[in-house]
Amino acid sequence: MISRQFHAYRLAALIFLCLLLAAGTAHAHKPSDSYLALRLATAVPAARHLRLDGRWDIALRDLDFALGLDADGDGKLTWDEVRSRHADIAAYAMPRLGLAPGCRLRVTGQQIDRHTDGAYSVLLLQGDCESGAAFAIDYQLFADLDAQHRGMASITVDGRTQSAVLGGERTGLAAGGGDGGGNAWQQAGSYLHHGIWHIWTGYDHILFLLSLLLPAMLAKGWRPAGVDVLRVVTAFTLAHSITLSLAALQVVALPSRLIETAIAASVAVAALNNIWPLVQGRRWLAAFAFGLLHGFGFAGVLGDLGLPKGATVLALAAFNAGVELGQLAIVAAFLPLAFAMRRSWIYKQLMVKAGSAGIAVLAMLWIVERATV
Repeated sequence: MISRQFHAYRLAALIFLCLLLAAGTAHAHKPSDSYLALRLATAVPAARHLRLDGRWDIALRDLDFALGLDADGDGKLTWDEVRSRHADIAAYAMPRLGLAPGCRLRVTGQQIDRHTDGAYSVLLLQGDCESGAAFAIDYQLFADLDAQHRGMASITVDGRTQSAVLGGERTGLAAGGGDGGGNAWQQAGSYLHHGIWHIWTGYDHILFLLSLLLPAMLAKGWRPAGVDVLRVVTAFTLAHSITLSLAALQVVALPSRLIETAIAASVAVAALNNIWPLVQGRRWLAAFAFGLLHGFGFAGVLGDLGLPKGATVLALAAFNAGVELGQLAIVAAFLPLAFAMRRSWIYKQLMVKAGSAGIAVLAMLWIVERATV
């Protein structure tokens, strides 16, 4: 029995350390994403072709990995290095965006834009579709290089917008199907998916929450531990819901670099508090205060996605609900195992102390990266 428990503890510690390693490989705020927005003109009687245009934002770090854009190998991409490879970028990306028969699309220009997690190459797109042709896309970007890559895609046909997270098992989005044209509730389902995906791939949010929950399990008994966890999760949820809403509705706007750096600092502070406790009994206050910062981080991602006209509030609520569901799933997976291990040396020393030290180191690296990039 003791041997089995020891192996279970060791396995749990290994899983926790793997999470730290995974987080260490994450650049800035989130893993590989791109943003694709396409618009098909309103149907015109007797017209043979309808205008198709849009833009495709692809992270430069991902293109560098695929194409080797950093010519001098100094670890920094310059405008000249990117500009000299415009043709290669277009040649790489466009064959990986399949269109329905009767539709054509080409790159008419390239720009550089900054998202919450770094610089992106923006491909400006124009084309046309035969009148009456069914419009659909097949998204395959980086499919052979990164199974975790996702494309945040939206297509607007006759003024009705659909959106979906593409990549992995789902690569197709068709007008009039999938997440559903003008149906606001179907669009809300897509934004719910966006929210869940974001929290599951937002390593800084996950590690911040885990840093606050790790010491909660050291309380004597399930009831005190459960109350502490409930306070922390509720405070974090309320705080980031407030600032997410304010920022998404453009009531408050703060520089993304400042917010992302502050979020990384919050992770470091929460982790270091587990090693040198300054705040013990009222961690929920820290969760609320820092949760306000994390809400601005969520809003940055939602800003990249955009909110559909006519369903702004519903899409915002759905995205926030997705974040909460993803967060609850993480908490539900963590708590039973952590509570079972709470009295062991592995939990107290390896997971709480050493794990918090590892989180703090990662957070400090993020601070430097986000403040200087």
